[in-house]
Amino acid sequence: MTTDNIRLRSEFINTKVIANDSAKQLGVVKELLVDIDRREVVALGLRDSILSLTGMPKYMYLEVIEKVGDVVLVPHDDVIEDVDVEAYSKLIGCEVITENGELLGRVRDFIFNIEDGRVASLVIASIGLPQIPEQAISTYELQVEEIVSSGPNRIIVFEGCEERLTQLTVGLLERFGIGRPLWEREEEEVYGYAKPVDPANQLGTGIPINTPASPKPIEARKPAYESTWDSDEWEEPEAIPVPPRQAEKVRYRERYEDEVDEENWRDERRDVAARREAARYDYDEKQDVWDDDIEPEPYNPPKVNIPERTKAPEYEDGY
Repeated sequence: MTTDNIRLRSEFINTKVIANDSAKQLGVVKELLVDIDRREVVALGLRDSILSLTGMPKYMYLEVIEKVGDVVLVPHDDVIEDVDVEAYSKLIGCEVITENGELLGRVRDFIFNIEDGRVASLVIASIGLPQIPEQAISTYELQVEEIVSSGPNRIIVFEGCEERLTQLTVGLLERFGIGRPLWEREEEEVYGYAKPVDPANQLGTGIPINTPASPKPIEARKPAYESTWDSDEWEEPEAIPVPPRQAEKVRYRERYEDEVDEENWRDERRDVAARREAARYDYDEKQDVWDDDIEPEPYNPPKVNIPERTKAPEYEDGY
């Protein structure tokens, strides 16, 4: 329940801001900025109209408000100022947890005093979205005296304060008897993981304590043949027959190696012949082949064996 000075944040949103001296509309209330340390509303965020989704946001301090009714009256249109938005919080959507880490819900609304901006209480629910109607989810009122500490996105309250919450609305699930508050749910429902079972209630692994021995021992495989070494009498072990395909591979490898050896010998003989041919034309490397003063060695041509002509015998006709 609200009065003229005590208002809900949701009732204050989308209220027009009018300058009293010129009757000019400065905008509509878009958001409220809260100083969490002092727990009071400090400034208002404005936008041009209810339907406008873009544009630069404008801010004004709460202390310049003259009167609040269907509209918010301010003295003049020079109340728009630069506000350090990062220093304050919107408070909507912040987690509310107890000192022992139990989740109570999220902030979806709050009640504050218009004159001094003091926050009186928080409205929490399982979902911190003001767009969801109150009739759909259960909401609870939390007094600010229960707050131990606060941060940008989390509010810590005293342990056991869930027993002192005041329920404002009953959600659809609770009306049908299938919904419960967050602090009454199991941990797997809230955080999405299963709670460990007490060791006394845990089932066994199913493995018997005394594992029965194998009735038949496993025999080790014996090798294909066993070679016994004796210094006096030693016989070569019987060779294992080679499969035909493997034997063909061995014969092919031997033929290939013989061909390679023959090719190597042929190359070596060719190299020897080349060295001998080069030795025939060996000359002194220090001698200048273009020097004209050097007398050439006399040329001794090899003897040519020309066979002598012999007269072929003549034969008379009739023989």
